[in-house]
Amino acid sequence: MNQFETILSEISTVIKGCNLGDIDKFVHEIQEEKRIFVIGEGRSGLMAKSFAMRLMHLGAEVYVIGETITPSISKDDILVAVSGSGKTKNVVWITEKAKSIGCYTIAITTDTESPLASNGSLIIHVPAATKYRKSGEQPTIQALGSLFDQCVHILFDGVCLRYAEKKEISNAQAFSKHSNME
Repeated sequence: MNQFETILSEISTVIKGCNLGDIDKFVHEIQEEKRIFVIGEGRSGLMAKSFAMRLMHLGAEVYVIGETITPSISKDDILVAVSGSGKTKNVVWITEKAKSIGCYTIAITTDTESPLASNGSLIIHVPAATKYRKSGEQPTIQALGSLFDQCVHILFDGVCLRYAEKKEISNAQAFSKHSNME
């Protein structure tokens, strides 16, 4: 098996291990016409930003925590927080603060016992390897948290696909919100 086949096999194994009922809850929550905020650091942060971009294309009101144009968050909003380990200090701190305000929080992590998960209203468990290579994690040939980040990206694309289906948003409608400055 070549490296690409191995990577695809690893991703497939992890995605099959995700709870579809929790994914349905995730889609249900974000389609409720609430503002959606995302947070993550490093590559997980890039996956969160990618998710925010796609949700914007689909007509959602979405913001990235830490950007200069991000408004204050309130109890009527949703926070989607991404951390493979579930211990990334800034992500955990933001999630704790959002929870204290009464904001619905969706924790995306490999560790359902982590500080991030303990602050999640909904936990999306992505059973992938992290950079820490703890016992029991999905084996991977890839460096650091690549498997987690790849799986989160695919998970988010699946969430967006279901979101678009439920909202009856066509590719043409999404394309109309795509950047025209390129």
